[in-house]
Amino acid sequence: MSKVPLTVRGAQNLRQELDELKTVSRPGVIKAIAEARSHGDLKENAEYHAAREQQSFIEGRIKDIEGKLSHAQIIDVTTLNAGGRVVFGSTVDVIEEENGDEHTFQIVGEDEADIKSGLISIISPIARALIGKAEGDIASVDTPGGIREFEIVEVRYE
Repeated sequence: MSKVPLTVRGAQNLRQELDELKTVSRPGVIKAIAEARSHGDLKENAEYHAAREQQSFIEGRIKDIEGKLSHAQIIDVTTLNAGGRVVFGSTVDVIEEENGDEHTFQIVGEDEADIKSGLISIISPIARALIGKAEGDIASVDTPGGIREFEIVEVRYE
């Protein structure tokens, strides 16, 4: 499996979630299963089946996070010398040419993406159009609604 890029913050968030799952969620669901078992017949015990389903979800998520972290290439954008170019992890202020709307995007890994927070995935069309560009450049993005052009106002590595 190839390396998956992650920002330092994204890796930290995954580690925190993993710790929460292992130290709080997993012991809680084990306790719930034990309590449900004490109620008798397991075939018709909805609490038992719900707790087992929750346990399955938690174990699956733990494996998923461990896999992602083991294949992660953690990139600290503050140490990069990208020469003013847009790279993975950089924060970019843009103005949409058509309507003058200002946007701020940070280019992050797939698991970190949250468009409402301005975090866009490295594989998104906007990120692919911005990568390699510098301040003053125009990035053209082919969207379902037509071509959108963004002028890059500032590139930050924070």
